[in-house]
Amino acid sequence: MPLIYTDTRLCDVVRQEPSVIPVINRFGVDLGVGDYSIHDVCRSHGIDEDFFLAILNTFINENYFPEKTLRSFNVGELVGYMAKTNAYYSHFQLPNIERHFNLLLKSANDANSNLELMLRFFEGLKQDLLDRIALDDNELFPAIMAGRGISADSRAVGLDSVIEDKLGDLKSMFIKHLAGRYDQNLCYGVVVAIVTLEKDMRQNNRIRRHILLPLVSVNPGLDL
Repeated sequence: MPLIYTDTRLCDVVRQEPSVIPVINRFGVDLGVGDYSIHDVCRSHGIDEDFFLAILNTFINENYFPEKTLRSFNVGELVGYMAKTNAYYSHFQLPNIERHFNLLLKSANDANSNLELMLRFFEGLKQDLLDRIALDDNELFPAIMAGRGISADSRAVGLDSVIEDKLGDLKSMFIKHLAGRYDQNLCYGVVVAIVTLEKDMRQNNRIRRHILLPLVSVNPGLDL
């Protein structure tokens, strides 16, 4: 999708890239955006327009990464966005995958199915992500907001890599190794949910790794 600008209608963005729906939700923007431009939506919701555009363009376009622009924003703004992202993972995306996964497993009823093994793999992945979120909430984000050194830095980055790898592995399991009879619609729903989480994490982890952690590590006394 082409880059979006202040005069771009938000409805056009959502229509072309529905995966941004949870991203705009993190800014307090719900569906029913009418024909309003990005500028109008940001003004009516009290959102920093440049920050909104930087996040949306980073999420939509794999090769777009406005490092200098993102570094100009208030650290509290970045932390707030990341905290809402984590809440979305733990309260919505993970439960959604788990719920559909369990329904898919029930639909299989086939001795040749390997879905139970795949569900156990997902449960391990889920725990890794919840551990990473707990690390953020209990150590990383408070340290950033207080301007302290970040002892959790290497652990957080390590967990990010593990989770991304496991999401890719789980997707590959469905594509290459799924066995037995199962409900195809439920299967598609699980795969789409996994792919959605994988993309969301990959894009937001770029901001975590290249902006949030280095920025605070280098400038512990910056304006919060």
